[in-house]
Amino acid sequence: MDLGGVWRATIADDEVRRTGIGLSTDDSSWPRAEVPGHWRLEEAFADADGPVLYRRRFHRDRPNDRDERVFVTLHGVFYQADVWLDGAYLGDPEGYFMPHTFDITDLCRLADDHVLAIEITCSPHGDGRAKRSLTGAYQEPASVGSSWNPGGPWRTVTIDSTGPVRIDRCRVICRDANATRAHLRLTTRLDSAVAGPARVVTSVDGQVVAEQDMPLAAGTNDLSWNLDVDRPRLWWPWSLGDQPLSTVEVSVSMDGRESDRYTVTTGLREVTVDHGIVSVNGERLFSKGVNLGPSRLDLARATDDDVRRDVVLAREAGLDLIRCKGHIAPDSLYDAADRLGMLVWQDLPLVGGYARSVRRQAVEQARAAVDLLGHHPSIAIWCAHDSPSATWIDQQLPNWNKTILDRWVKRAIEQADESRPVIAASGVAPHLPQLDGTATHLHLGWGRGDERDLPSLAASLPRLVQFVSAFGAQSLPESETIARLVDEAALPLVDWQRLGDHGADVDAFQQHLPVGDHRSYAAWRDASQAYQAQLARHHIEHLRRLKYRPTGGFCVSSLVDPAPMVSASILDHDRRPKQAYAAIIEACRPVIVVADRFAEQVVAGQALALDVHVISDLRRPLEGSRCTATMTWPGGHHEWAWRGDIPADDCVRVATVQFVVPESPGVLRLDLTLDHGDGAATNRYETVITRGAA
Repeated sequence: MDLGGVWRATIADDEVRRTGIGLSTDDSSWPRAEVPGHWRLEEAFADADGPVLYRRRFHRDRPNDRDERVFVTLHGVFYQADVWLDGAYLGDPEGYFMPHTFDITDLCRLADDHVLAIEITCSPHGDGRAKRSLTGAYQEPASVGSSWNPGGPWRTVTIDSTGPVRIDRCRVICRDANATRAHLRLTTRLDSAVAGPARVVTSVDGQVVAEQDMPLAAGTNDLSWNLDVDRPRLWWPWSLGDQPLSTVEVSVSMDGRESDRYTVTTGLREVTVDHGIVSVNGERLFSKGVNLGPSRLDLARATDDDVRRDVVLAREAGLDLIRCKGHIAPDSLYDAADRLGMLVWQDLPLVGGYARSVRRQAVEQARAAVDLLGHHPSIAIWCAHDSPSATWIDQQLPNWNKTILDRWVKRAIEQADESRPVIAASGVAPHLPQLDGTATHLHLGWGRGDERDLPSLAASLPRLVQFVSAFGAQSLPESETIARLVDEAALPLVDWQRLGDHGADVDAFQQHLPVGDHRSYAAWRDASQAYQAQLARHHIEHLRRLKYRPTGGFCVSSLVDPAPMVSASILDHDRRPKQAYAAIIEACRPVIVVADRFAEQVVAGQALALDVHVISDLRRPLEGSRCTATMTWPGGHHEWAWRGDIPADDCVRVATVQFVVPESPGVLRLDLTLDHGDGAATNRYETVITRGAA
């Protein structure tokens, strides 16, 4: 029974908690509220931060079978709740992404008409460095703005029934796989109302592969077993192969009658990571990825098609990895990634600093995340915590979040899932004593340094770019909502407070994209998008030049906006592409040709030496390829040409273009063309020739 639809709701206080949970309460005057939903979507609670009490009356016939058990499941609640049925207290679930289930069999035997009451709390974060709610990106201003509260039952509520034994949880993990054999590890918790013998049957693609008879105790019973699948059809990322999927079913029976059944779809593959380099089924892959925040601000209204579309847009950009940054997404994202062959870097919903009291809940939710998502072949990496230390100094010194909390959560994930690599935290720079770090968040060209600093930084500290998990610049979208925040007539004066409330990094804009340099909002917007595209293109080109030596991959800062925002996304909230989207498509093609960048200006008579490289992600060599470089300036041009073979999945230096800048002020342009067996790749670099000192 699905209890989604219209409920009644009111702001919760002590009086409501005493009188609003029972059958006799008259709630006809309470405001209506949709479930699934967020209370901020209701007019009566548009500015509320809760707590809010939801009530729903329903009818269910009493169980006829003495073995029938009845359960109520809250499939998703932001963030904490207290639950009552007919005035009887059921429990206090915490955690937004996993379902919470309660046994209501005895209460359902007493009557046919019932009232379910749920008080939901989702408090705003006070001190951003000592948060107590594990809501991750859904309450981070940089991800969703500063005014949103996601509180409410964002998924539906159901009433279900089973026999005497219920499958409370079932974890399916593919531990390893090759062309000969795949090894599955299954762990289940059976909740039995009675003691007695039971049979557990496991099927893969409709074929029974294991049958086990065992005695069950009344209460919870934990069971683990292994399965071998001979000659498996291996699952691959889209750039390496196909994505065959298998259906795994686990059923439990008592006295010859099936009591409950659990079904998941999984894929058979093996994933490893070595110094930032991901390998799938023994084949290494240079990971071209993007960070993905919440698909929508009002997650309850995000349809499966909305969520799948973002996965499709990432693949169409030539990317093969999605990082679910600071959140756990709806199931449809992982289903789409499984079917499209996109790898997923999965963060837990921990972003920034947390209070010491969250450790136990963080460990519990880490295990729940593995139970919920472990069967998805697309998930390649777990990450316990995003940006636990805000500053470089904090990253160098021990602190509670980085040193204690992250290690506990990492260990909990490793104990629950031995098949995948686990990163304790992202965004932690190399630090003493071993100069180890984690996936790096680069801010070059956006609040720190210059966007041209990456080559020198990578050369001086190679460990910093083993895997770059965030980089980019913010830009203004083509959104009327954002445009209305800027008074065109008042330029260059801007209400930075309003832009900041919509995600803008005010200091970085004033440093890198001062509004005073532009005559109109449209010009400022276009310049911001051009700058974002330039930074993304050249960062990607250089990181690909460092392919496997030492870089294993990257993630661009953001794919989409969940609402009208000023952000580092390459698609706005309506999925309209910014200039950076096209730039990333070009920079992420399987075969590209690149050169050293010009300086912003060059001087007549200056000698230039620019290395030309070809990067190929193809799994076969490109024999007999021809590369040409054409230098053009006002009144002249010069051309070089080379021939040779391009190795499979590698980066090679083709040649060095040596050139003396002519006495011709104006634009100096270098055009590169690579003709290979699969087509052609082109690239262009420009600078300005000046007289005198550069």
